[in-house]
Amino acid sequence: NEELTLRVAATVTDVLQNGVLRIEGSQEVRVNFEIRELLVSGFVRPEDISSQNIVVSERIANAEIKYLGAGDVADTAKQGWLQRSLSTLSPY
Repeated sequence: NEELTLRVAATVTDVLQNGVLRIEGSQEVRVNFEIRELLVSGFVRPEDISSQNIVVSERIANAEIKYLGAGDVADTAKQGWLQRSLSTLSPY
């Protein structure tokens, strides 16, 4: 069980004709010999950007938020080839 609060810097990658902004950002964090990467992308209305230039994740339309990990813990959480094969034959 894990809880993580991050602020991710994002850049505007496109401006749509209606003024909506397409944003993308990423941040890499090292936690206990694990590398964690947070990727964020989506669409933001200019009025949802605060005076401090912050947008909360609830205001990102079509938000795609990925939290990826690499290291010993992430490797342990992955299924081995035998388990993947058995899951394919009997997914329940």
